[in-house]
Amino acid sequence: MTVMPDRAFLGVDIGTSSSKGVLVGPDGAILRTAVRTHDVSRPAPGHVEMDAETWWTELLDITAELTSGLGPGTQVAALGVSGMGPCVLLTDDPGTPLRPAILYGVDTRATAQVEALDAALGRRTVLETCGSALSSQAAGPKIAWVRDHEPDVYARARHLFMPASFLAFRLTGAYVLDHHSASQATPLYDPRAHRWHDRWAGLVAPGLELPELRWPGEAAGVTREAIPGVPAGTPVITGTIDAWSEAVSVDAQNVGDLMLMYGTTMFLVATVAEPLRSETMWGTVGAYPGTHNLAGGMATSGAITSWLRDLTGADYPTLLAEATRSGPGANGLLVLPYFAGERTPVQDPDARGVVAGLTLSHTRGDLYRAALEATAFGVRHNVEAMRDAGATIERVVAVGGGTRGGLWTQIVSDVTGLPQVVPTHTVGASYGAAALAAGLVPETGGRAEVAAWNPPAAAVEPDPDRRARYDELYDLYRDLYPASREVVHALARPRPAHHRRPEGAHP
Repeated sequence: MTVMPDRAFLGVDIGTSSSKGVLVGPDGAILRTAVRTHDVSRPAPGHVEMDAETWWTELLDITAELTSGLGPGTQVAALGVSGMGPCVLLTDDPGTPLRPAILYGVDTRATAQVEALDAALGRRTVLETCGSALSSQAAGPKIAWVRDHEPDVYARARHLFMPASFLAFRLTGAYVLDHHSASQATPLYDPRAHRWHDRWAGLVAPGLELPELRWPGEAAGVTREAIPGVPAGTPVITGTIDAWSEAVSVDAQNVGDLMLMYGTTMFLVATVAEPLRSETMWGTVGAYPGTHNLAGGMATSGAITSWLRDLTGADYPTLLAEATRSGPGANGLLVLPYFAGERTPVQDPDARGVVAGLTLSHTRGDLYRAALEATAFGVRHNVEAMRDAGATIERVVAVGGGTRGGLWTQIVSDVTGLPQVVPTHTVGASYGAAALAAGLVPETGGRAEVAAWNPPAAAVEPDPDRRARYDELYDLYRDLYPASREVVHALARPRPAHHRRPEGAHP
C-alpha cells in the first residue's frame, strides 16, 4: 500500500490522441496516473482540429480521478499543465473559443499563407529573425488562414491560446503564454529579444491582443476556484508545449542532449549552446531561461504502427514478435513514413507514404518491421540535418510509449549508431509539468531535482553487425523520396468527384 505524502504535485498534458495526468510526491515518486483518450477532427484534407472544451473537461476528469480518496492528509501543492503545439485557438474577449483549435504541423492547410508571408517578409529574413523558416509547424500562417478564410470568426477574435495556456487561463484567469511556445508562433516572436515582434504581429494577427510572456516554470497565478481535488488558491504554472515538458521530465535540457520522443509522431529536441539557424529544422528558445534548442518532428511514427494494428487486427505484442522474426531489412521492404506529409527535414505537406519492394510472400510482420525501420531512417535524417546546422549530440534520451518492448529503440540505435538512455519514468509530458509545478515550491523539486527524480533505468547500444545493412538501406531510403516525389504529389492533388452513371442508364 502506497503511503501518501502530505504534499503532492499534479501534472496534466493534452496530447494529440489522449490527455494524461500524474500525481507525484515531493521525491518524484509517481503516486497515480490517469488517461483520457480522444480523437481529433479532420474536416477537410490537411485540416486537423480539436474542440478546446475537451481539454478543459478532461483536465477536470483527470484531477478528479487522481485526487479521489486522498483524504485531508495530502494536499495538491501546485498544478502543472502542458500540451501539444504550436496550436492556434482563437477566442473572444472573455475567452470563449470561436472555432476548434488548429493543431500543430500535422495540419497543413496554410500553405498559401506561408508562401504569401515568405513573399512579404522574405524567407531568409524570417529564418534569421525568428530561428525557423515558415512551414506547416508555424502558428502565424494558421492565424492568417483564419483571417483569410473565416473573416467573421477573425473579426470577433481577441485572444490567442495553446492548450497549456488555455488551461492556465481557465484555472487562474491569467492570459499568459510561455516563451518557448511563442517562439513557435513564427513570425510573431523575436527569440533574441524574448518579446513579441510587434511589427510582424500587427501584420499577421491584426486586432489580436497577444498574451503576456513568461517562462514555462513560472507561475501563471493561482486557481480562482476549487476544481475536483484542487483547492482555490493553488499555484499553477504557465506551462509549455508537450515535447519540451517531456524533455524537462527526463533532464534532457542540457547542452549536448537530444530527447527522442517515441509517440504518435516522432519528436526530437536538441539543446544547443547558442541559437542555430536551419532551413529544414526549427530553432527555438528552450524551456529554461538562457537555453536554446534545435528541434524536429516527423508527421507520423506511432500513428503508422497504430494504422497497421487496426488494418491487420493483430495486437502489438504479436506484431512485435513477428517483426523481430522478420529481421533487419524486413525481407526486402522499404517504407517512406510520410503518411500525413512530412515535417522535418523534408518540409513537404504533400509527401505521402510509400511501400517499396512488396511481393506476395511478404507478411504483416515484414510490414511492421519496415514501418519501424522507416521511422528510424527518418530519425537519422533529422539527426544529420541537426548536425549540419551545427548541433552537437552527446547524449540521447528516449522517452514515450514506443520505448516499451525494446525493438523500436534498438532499431533506431542500429540505424543511427547512437546509444540511447531510457529513464526510469517515461510517463511523458505530464511528469515534466508536475516537475515544473514542484519548482513553484522552493524547498521541493525545481530544475536541480529532476535528475534525481528520474534517473536512467536502461541503455540501448547499437549493434555494429547490423550497421552495414542499415547504411545500405538508408541510402536507398534517401533516394526513394526524390524518385517518387512527383508521383505522390500528383496523387495528393485533390480531384473533382466523379459521378458514376447508374447501372442500366443510357448515355
